[in-house]
Amino acid sequence: MLFLGVSKPLTIAIDGWSSCGKSTLARQLAARLGYLYVDSGSMYRAITLYLQRKGIDLSDTSAIEKTLPDIRLDFQYNSDRQASDILLNGENVEAQIRDLSVASGVSAVAAIAAVRKIAVARQQELGARGGVVMDGRDIGTVVFPNAELKIFMTADPEVRVGRRLLELSSKHPTITREEVRENLRTRDHIDSTREVSPLTQAPDARVLDNSGLNMQQQLDLALSWVGEILNA
Repeated sequence: MLFLGVSKPLTIAIDGWSSCGKSTLARQLAARLGYLYVDSGSMYRAITLYLQRKGIDLSDTSAIEKTLPDIRLDFQYNSDRQASDILLNGENVEAQIRDLSVASGVSAVAAIAAVRKIAVARQQELGARGGVVMDGRDIGTVVFPNAELKIFMTADPEVRVGRRLLELSSKHPTITREEVRENLRTRDHIDSTREVSPLTQAPDARVLDNSGLNMQQQLDLALSWVGEILNA
């Protein structure tokens, strides 16, 4: 397994737009390097799911802040996925947080300062010793600004729409391409314009546009960057 056993475990931060394959690449990199993989977005999705279950208005910041102490987020390794599942107060909710209803509300919840504060603190705790691959929106700019490798992922908007539609169609067979397009457009706007930790490309991030790349090609490119750093 390439790069296993190196003396310097890296911190790898992957940011980018929705449906650009951030989690897929992060998962593959972590498995190849023997690193911990953390999907930071799953934390915000799990918080959103909890709020929805409690019937809390996602625009009611005060009510959300009062609820946060009742939320405990943990991770449990799933050998089938070779990745960690998110636990919400001890319940594995990895499948539930991928639903469209959660996706439609998560950007608004993630924009709340108090929500980001507890999530970022947990993320930094998980990656404190290096040897971690983490993906999200502000990993290279806020969570790990000193990460040795920062990757900013992007893709053509219509490519992203197609990927997201394929992901959702099994659960929502009647969903339309326009609905998915509007969902991504809204999330992009909220993510990039929010007051707290907006989605931006870190100045030292390497851009990975995977519009025309398959999973193996993007993994090979990312591994070549890891090799450059480890061999520098």
